[in-house]
Amino acid sequence: MNDLFSLSGKNILITGGSSGIGLQCVRTCLQMGANTIVISRNKDKLEQIHQELNTQNSIFYPQDITDHEKLEPIIKDAVSKVGKIDGFIHSAGIEMTSPLRLLTPDKFESIFSLNVISAFIIAKIISKNKYKGTNASYIFIASIMAELGQAGKVGYCSSKGALTAGARAMALEFASKGIRVNSILPGMISTDMSSKLLDTLSPEAQTEIEKMHPLGIGKVEDVANACIYLLSDASKWITGTNLIVDGGYSAK
Repeated sequence: MNDLFSLSGKNILITGGSSGIGLQCVRTCLQMGANTIVISRNKDKLEQIHQELNTQNSIFYPQDITDHEKLEPIIKDAVSKVGKIDGFIHSAGIEMTSPLRLLTPDKFESIFSLNVISAFIIAKIISKNKYKGTNASYIFIASIMAELGQAGKVGYCSSKGALTAGARAMALEFASKGIRVNSILPGMISTDMSSKLLDTLSPEAQTEIEKMHPLGIGKVEDVANACIYLLSDASKWITGTNLIVDGGYSAK
């Protein structure tokens, strides 16, 4: 293992860690030597993953992170068990496709509560000296849609745009505390969720989406590996940036 990319002994908090990109981040962080603190609202999936991973280096908390008052007690408990938090990956999020005329205040509040507010509340909590490890790194999984518009995705695009904008401001605010803050902007990634979406489309439409990504549809490992870089000492001079991981989608 290259020490520069090693996460040995680091404690990494991961939201949305029961499926898709979040779950792969858990697996890859463990492979790189980290301890993981996994939060997901799906209790059954967390129990399955706990059994599957069969490791003493992960602790799991079934919790809806939009219930913001429940977050600090979880973080306090985790720190008491494994030590201070060295890294944070916010992978929890929801995708919403809806024309603006159908977006109600409740729908906006729902998507922003999970995609944005919960991320920032967790970052606020773990930046406290009693929870923060030395030279910590926070990563927000956004989307290339944070920079590119798409019809029917006003709610989703605006939430991911808010996430990246807030991350840049946070990077400046937290630099003096030794905390780096970055965002990752994936394109289309092959997950159970995206597969279900593609299955609703015609073969021609699926082919068209694939052509939009010059290197093909991405894999969860592609995003998780980018997270390892940003969590590791290899990126110790990188903060306030958006790392695009989209197979060339945005270059077209």
